Order: sequence, then structure tokens, then C-alpha cells
Amino acid sequence: MPDSKKISSVPHLAGHNIPDEVMAIILRLQQAGFQACLAGGCVRDFLLGKKAHDWDVATSALPDQVEQLFPHTVAVGKAFGIIVVIQNGTPYEVATFRSDGKYSDGRHPENIVFSSLEEDVKRRDFTVNALLYDPVNKILHDYVGGQQDLKQRILRAVGNPLQRFAEDKLRILRAVRFSANLQFMIEPDTWQAICAEAPNINQVSRERIAAELEKMLLGGHSSYAMQLLLDCGLLAILLPQVAALQNVAQPPEFHPEGDVWQHPLLMLEEWDKTLRNCSEDTTHPRFHQGGQLARASLSEKRILAWAILLHDIGKPGTYTESDRIRFNGHDCLGASLTEEILKNLKLPNEIIEGASTLVRLHMSLSSFPQMRLANRRRKLQDSLFPLLLELHRIDCLGSHKIMTLHQEILQAWHEEQARPVPPEPLLSGKDLLQLGLKPGPIFTTILKAVQDAALENSLSSREEAIRWVKEKFL
Repeated sequence: MPDSKKISSVPHLAGHNIPDEVMAIILRLQQAGFQACLAGGCVRDFLLGKKAHDWDVATSALPDQVEQLFPHTVAVGKAFGIIVVIQNGTPYEVATFRSDGKYSDGRHPENIVFSSLEEDVKRRDFTVNALLYDPVNKILHDYVGGQQDLKQRILRAVGNPLQRFAEDKLRILRAVRFSANLQFMIEPDTWQAICAEAPNINQVSRERIAAELEKMLLGGHSSYAMQLLLDCGLLAILLPQVAALQNVAQPPEFHPEGDVWQHPLLMLEEWDKTLRNCSEDTTHPRFHQGGQLARASLSEKRILAWAILLHDIGKPGTYTESDRIRFNGHDCLGASLTEEILKNLKLPNEIIEGASTLVRLHMSLSSFPQMRLANRRRKLQDSLFPLLLELHRIDCLGSHKIMTLHQEILQAWHEEQARPVPPEPLLSGKDLLQLGLKPGPIFTTILKAVQDAALENSLSSREEAIRWVKEKFL
């Protein structure tokens, strides 16, 4: 078994920009006579030359001792040896070396035993996540062959893979995510264990499943992740409506790429490209010069990712053959199924409503050139429109690749953005009452007609609108 190794000769690790707060925690623990190391994903990431995000510390100090050493702590998981240390307002998890007892619920150990560094790594999920690094003494502790697997880009369970996945079913999804997002090959025995344990995935909470799926959809290799989920049997269990897209034929004149399943896979490949150059910085423009989405908030990315994956799930239920293969109404059925799926995953209403709306509207831009000006402007002004346009762009690239309509709509969007901010409605229901009209459905008709006329530049003031209503409706 590999042992601790000096790694001061590895410049990108030994000189890595570890936050001062993290170094202060480790130094304080070591000065008090305890072992203290960085653990888990941060070690893996900076060994790969990636930016680390989660800075976790593992130590031989017991939870009570950690609390005594630091003035600001939160005992968020003390029963499992975890204390959150607050440094300059930022929380960092400090976990005592431990061994886990029996897992009876498929997620959490019934009890833990505080142990040594060597025993602690044996309970971890994958070898590449079981590396511990002491940044003070510049020592990398590797007791499970994690360095070698990193070099070979292999994802391997620590110890017996069947036991690892039986202990915690969430590890099954994490394996798929790590393999896809890191582009690592899953070691054969680990893969067989994933396939064997896949039927038990529903022991994991909906919220945790949703979180893992979203990390795949936003991880930069979403198409590969979905194919892995299909191959190991997880997709049919978690998203059966998506798995059902396989072998559903499409009209080749519109979808030369193949069956309905191939279409979202190709779209997800394009989505992965979008994510590489899509900022959350609100100062960035909405679109790149070539028409690709350039800016989106995290919530918008979540909405769009789900819409891309689910936009055609209404096709199996609406498949007909007449003059050609048709899927009449698949957009509306798909929106209903999307809402059902995302509610089941307990996602926020904002995500559910946004994604289902995009699915319902994803065919609507095909008639954009024929829309009256008011309807075009109303659509262009909608807050979801940039996401709908990106969905349309990716939809085209994942099928016929004809981008003429997209370019026309993009130009219309830019023109709309250059116009003055739309004014408040020229008239209200109160104005109609003052004109002597009786409340009822006619109010909605009149107010929409006034708004349409304003959008088409036929009306520009309240006085003009009142005269227009008198001429048309009185």
C-alpha cells in the first residue's frame, strides 16, 4: 500500500494558493500537537491543476479540542466528528479522523469511532478523493493509490466497491458525476458495482439526487454524464421519461441525427460549449457576437439545462405517422411532464416554472417571422426570452443546423434592446370605467388592444389611447 510521500518537488501543489484562513487553521492545530491536513476534493483538484473550491481539513484533534482551540465554531456535525470553524466570516469544515460503523439506511453510519489518518482514508469513497495533504510540511498522504489513479485518470472505489456503494447509495451518483466532470474512466469492478447497486438509488433523498443531477448538467460534460446514467441503469430509474426517448424515430428531413434520444445528447454537447464561455457577471453582454449565450445567472443556467434535457419528453406520447412522423402537441405535454418531474425532485418553484415554460414555448419561435409586431415585441421583452433563444439555437445545432431564423431573431432582439424602456400601460381599468364601460372580459380585450397599438407605435399617449378606445369600442 502506498505510504506518505514528500511532494515539495511538485510546484503546482507545494506553491498552491491556499487561503490564509485555511493555513491558519492547520497551523493552529499542528502547533497544539495535532495532525492536520487538507482532505478530499481540494487535494484532488489542485493535483489536477484545477481551482479548488471546498477547503476541508482533517485532523487528529477531537471535536471538543477543536472547539477549545478556535473562538468561533459551529457544532454542525459533532456527532460525526465535524466542527465548522469560522475564520474571517468564512466557514471551514474541520473533521476528526474516524472510522465508520454499520450503515443501515444506505446513507449514514449508525456510529463512528475516532481513529487515525490511515484508517480515515479507508472510509472515503474514491481513491482520488482519499488523498490528504499537509501544506505546512509539504507531505502528501496516499494510502490507497490515489496518485496513480489521478495520473491514469481512473475513478476507483476505495477498498471493496460493492461495500462502498452499499454503505452510501449517493456514491453511485457521485461516481457518474466525477467520471463525467473529470473525464475519468471508471475502473471495471467499480462500474460493475455501480450497475449492481443502481436499483437501490431511491434510498437517497430527492433533494440529494436533484443536486447531483444538476452538478452533471452544469459540469461541462453533461452529454457524457447522461449516457453514463443510461448505461448503468440509473436514468431509467430516476428519469424514466428521458430514458423512454430511446428508439423513438424522428422525421429525417428535420432530424437527420437519429432518434429522439440522440437529439438531446447532441444538444447537451452544445450546452457544454455554451457553459465554457457563459459568465454570471451582470456587466457582460447577453450574447456573444456569434449568437451564443454569453451571460446567465446560476438560476438561469439551471432552468436552461433542464429545458434542454427535457424539451422533447412529450414526443413518445404524441408520436403519430401520417404523411410523415409527427409529434403534435409534444410541447404542451412535455411542459406538463417537466413540471411533474422537477416537482418530484423538489426543485424550487422558480426552476420548475422556468424550465416548464421553456419546454412549452420551445417550438414557438418557428412562427416568429409571421407574428404581428406587437406579439413579436412582447415576446422579445419577456425576461425568459434570452434563454428561449439559446434553447432554439442549441435545438437547431442538435438537428438540421439551419441557423437563418436564429440570426433573424437575434437581430430583432438587439433592435428591441436598443429601443427606449417600454412605458407603463397607457390605460388601466379605471380609465375604462371613467369612459362608462362596464367591467367584464371586454376590459382585457380593450387593454390588450391598446398595448398592441402602443407596441406597434400607433399610440404614444394616454389622450391618444382614450380617443382610440372611443372610436373602436364606444
